[in-house]
Parts: sequence; structure tokens; C-alpha cells
Amino acid sequence: MTKLILRALAGETLATPPIWMMRQAGRYLPEYRATRAHAGDFLSLCYNPELAAEVTLQPIRRYGFDAAILFADILLLPQALGAELWFETGEGPRLSTITTMAGVQALKPKDAIHETLAPIYETVRILARELPRETTLIGFAGAPWTVATYVIAGRGSKDQGAAHALKSADRATFSALIEVITEATIDYLSAQVQAGAEVVKLFDSWAGSLKGQDFQDFAVKPAARIISALKAKHPGLPVIAFPREAGAGYIGFAQATGADCVAIDNSVSPEWAAEHVQPGGCVQGNLSPTHMVTGGQDLVDATRRVVDAFKGGPHIFNLGHGITPDASPDNVALMVETLRRG
Repeated sequence: MTKLILRALAGETLATPPIWMMRQAGRYLPEYRATRAHAGDFLSLCYNPELAAEVTLQPIRRYGFDAAILFADILLLPQALGAELWFETGEGPRLSTITTMAGVQALKPKDAIHETLAPIYETVRILARELPRETTLIGFAGAPWTVATYVIAGRGSKDQGAAHALKSADRATFSALIEVITEATIDYLSAQVQAGAEVVKLFDSWAGSLKGQDFQDFAVKPAARIISALKAKHPGLPVIAFPREAGAGYIGFAQATGADCVAIDNSVSPEWAAEHVQPGGCVQGNLSPTHMVTGGQDLVDATRRVVDAFKGGPHIFNLGHGITPDASPDNVALMVETLRRG
């Protein structure tokens, strides 16, 4: 029987939606924390295929999710292109900044990324062998705009101000950087598929800060180009797109990009998304991650609300963003139980 996630991505409406969680392998799980401590640091964990596969498998063993998503990080790609990458404890990622045309031109050619990223592909191969037969393997990358915001600022930011400033002051350099990331992303995701990924997801975590024509130019068009190229190389490959906090930009996003599913964050209601987005195809989402912290009857009620809202069309149950480190594993179990018992 075809895997549940693949059935939903093909447009089938299922009585019980398949389920997985963004960041489902992570710090809320004690077994993850133990494995990361063994690895030594976050990047060492990402680049150790055996340990990265282990943390990817941990939530599947614990909860029986319908999909596993490769454990990696969206910033491994700019590192493979030549940016310096490190993580500050308690503060997150840091990169060497690229803000000039000379900096863009100094990046490595896209064919050179695979030497650095070879351990990631090995992780995918291990998972393709070791996952249960019914579990779908999802590969992923960051969308060009989101990756560019980190490369330009050297770190994450709440308003992506540095990227917006470069986009306004030197659009040629900004566009050239988007172009390099777009082309490398195609090759990176294609290599994941060749290694065994059955679905890929494009995370545009900061898409919501793009407005008007910029949203079309730097969220929609790069996604469309990536998806078109991947489907040309891998006919039938399902793609999930996540233009987080796109608001009205969610409407028609699947049609404009060729995505098979649009992931919805929890800044929009499931009822709104069911009315405006789901008629275009599969929707993924969108329980608030806060329920994984607070639990209780509110979690049960909210889970049922999401399921009920999307029951008229193809739906993959997920959170509206990644699960947070302060979440309770017991609350995740309650969510899964609520979903599957109806």
C-alpha cells in the first residue's frame, strides 16, 4: 500500500490525516540530548551520518510518525558554498557575511558543494535502509530568501533588516546571491533524492517579511524554479513548500510554484486555510507549537479543530512551526493519540 504521506501529497483525502512534526528530532527529547552530547556539538552531529540518522529515527521509534525528516540544518548549504559557519552556545548560528558582488563571486561553484555535504547524503542512505517501510523519508533545504537573510546578516534576526537593506541598496548583488543559492539548492535536493529521499520540503521561514513584488520575485519565483528543476530531474517527486507567515500569499502558492503541498503556519486559522488554500491541493499544518508545552484539554480540542477544519480535502497534520525545546514528550504523545483515535 502506498505510504500515507504520499497519498495525501497526491491529493487523496484520508479519514485520518498522516502526521509528522517540524523539528521532531530535537531538544525536547531526552534521547536526542544524550546523542548530541555524545556528538560533542551541533555541527558534529549534523555531519556524523550514524548519529544524525539515529536522532532522525528517535521520534519515529517513540511516536510512530508517518514521516521522518532528515536531521540537518539549512545553513549547511551556504557553508558548503564557502561561508564560514559556527554556532554560539545559547545564541544560535553565526556566519561570515556576504554583502558585495565580490563576495558572491568568491563563493564556490555549485558542483563543489557535494564534497562538504557528502555526510548528509550518507545519512539519507542510512535512513532509506533503516526506516520502517510505512514511513516516508523527507529531505529538505532552506529557501533562497531565508538562507540569504542569514548569509547577509551573519546571523538570524527578527526583521531580516540587513537583507532588506541590501535588496534595496544593491539589488544586483542581492539577486546574484539569490541566484547562486537557488542553483545550489537544486543540486543539493537532487542529491538527497538520489540518496533516497521520497519527498523534499523547502523551508522559507522568513517569507512573511517579503511584501508585494518582492514576495513574487524572491519567494515565489525561486521556489518555482527549484521545484520545476527537481521535477524535471525526478518525475513524480512530491514537494512541500513552507512560505511561513505568507498570509494571503498562501493563496495560489501551490499553483504558482508547482508545489504539491503548502505548509501553513499558525498565524492563520485552519478554517481560513481550508477555505482559501486547500482547494488548490494538499495542506500541511497547523497546530500551534505552544500546545506541545501547555498540553491538557486545550491541546486535545485544538488538535480536533485542525483535523475537522481540513477533513474535506488532502491534509498532512503538523505544527504551524517547529516544536520548541521546552515541549513535553507526553504532550506530543497526547496529540498523536487524539489524532489517531478520532
